[in-house]
Order: sequence, then structure tokens, then C-alpha cells
Amino acid sequence: MANTPEITFNASQAVSRKPPRHSRRHSSPDVEASSRIGAPPRAPPRAPPPAIIPAAIQPRTPLTLAVPMPAPGALPLLICSIGNPGSIYANTLHSAGHTVLNRLAAHLGAPAFQKDRSLGDGLVTKPPPVEGRGDWTLWQSTAYMNESGKRVRAAWNTWSRALPSEGGDGRLVVVYDELERPLGSVTVRTNAGASAKGHNGLKSIMATMAGKGFVRIGVGIGRPESRESGVVSRYVLRKMTVSEKGQIEGAVEEVVGRLGELGSGRDVR
Repeated sequence: MANTPEITFNASQAVSRKPPRHSRRHSSPDVEASSRIGAPPRAPPRAPPPAIIPAAIQPRTPLTLAVPMPAPGALPLLICSIGNPGSIYANTLHSAGHTVLNRLAAHLGAPAFQKDRSLGDGLVTKPPPVEGRGDWTLWQSTAYMNESGKRVRAAWNTWSRALPSEGGDGRLVVVYDELERPLGSVTVRTNAGASAKGHNGLKSIMATMAGKGFVRIGVGIGRPESRESGVVSRYVLRKMTVSEKGQIEGAVEEVVGRLGELGSGRDVR
């Protein structure tokens, strides 16, 4: 009988075989530990909190939402001053309209005047909007007094065409010096047929506006004792004294009130 080869079985080798090396490398220690002691696996880590956007780069509320709205029926105004241009005639009595408009711009917090060729080549500024008030545009003529009409008409035509349809027709207001009236007094005339009373600037505007009515705000500059033409001419073309300028600029408070009434659609007398 042939001898049968002896087969030995090593039980320790059967139970001590190690898992493949790659299994140990990629298994989670937490899962292995939990498997050994019978505990459930740990919950996955929480998601990180959402990033906080610094205030400096957070989107802002559009500025247009903060702009005050005009009162219903508030009319836009083109407020024009007439006088003579240049430093030679600055602060002369005949250019009191410009003096008042300069003071009005400062009173309303408007930026500096800028030349605008599209608006009759005049000097223009706009005060910031105010709740309940319509849009106001301040415009200074850069023409000589007796040539004011063409510039005013050009400014009016451009300005009125740009008005929104819901803004109404708007109103043209002319601020000028008024001889024979007490220094710093304010007179408002809304009658389209009112006389120019010899004022060459008003006569020029009336001749070129083709019947278009406009509001006149006259600021008194007093009068000389003599009515002789040469004396009157020298009087209106001289520089204001400090006291006179103070009285003329002091008219601004009343002018603002009258403009507010005009912008509300009421006729001022």
C-alpha cells in the first residue's frame, strides 16, 4: 500500500491572516473603533457657517429710493437772473438779479454754477431735492442786459423740452433789479401783459418769448435823487456798498417763500 503524504494544517495561519494593506490605509479609525465596541458610527461633521460679507462690500440700497418726492402738483421752475456779465459789472445795482441768485444758490445748498452751452450758454446750478418741492433750476444770463431775451428763450426751450410728461409745463421766473422800489424790497408780477417799465432786460425777453408768459421777481435797488438819464445810468452801474449788498441779499428769504408759492401752482401778487 502506497504511503499517503502527510498534510499538516496550521489553524493559526487561517485566523491570523492580515487584511490587505490598502484596506487598513483607507479605513476610518472611527469606524474601526465603533465596529470593535459595537457603538454606532459618529455623525458627520457639521457644515461650516455661512460666510459673513463685510459691510464695506454689502450691496447698498439704491440712492434713488432716498430722493425726496415732490408734492403732488408741485411745478418745476426755471429761475433766471439777468444783468451784465463779467467782473466789471459784478455787484453793480443793475446786476442785483445775479446777486440775489448767487445768494439763493448758497441758501439752498446748491453746488457752484457751471456754464452750460445747451441752456442758452448760461451759468447753471440745481439745488438738492427737498420733500414737497418741485424741481428748481437756477440759471444766470451771460449776455448784456439789453440782449437777455435770446439767451433766456434758448434756455427755456431746452429746459422745458426735457421736462417729464408728468412734471407739468413748468414755470419761467425772471429775477431782475427794479429801479424806484425800496432797496431790498420784493415785487412779484405774474401778469403776462404787465409793462416792462423801461427795463431793457425785460423788454428784450418780452420781444423774444413770442407771447410766452413768465413770472417777474423784482428786487428793489432804490433810486437816485435826480431822474436825469445820465445820473440814473451812473447810479445803476455803480458798485453796491456793503450795506446795500446786505439789504439786497437779505431779500432771499422772501424770494424763497414766493418761489415756493409759485411752485405750488398759485399766482402770487
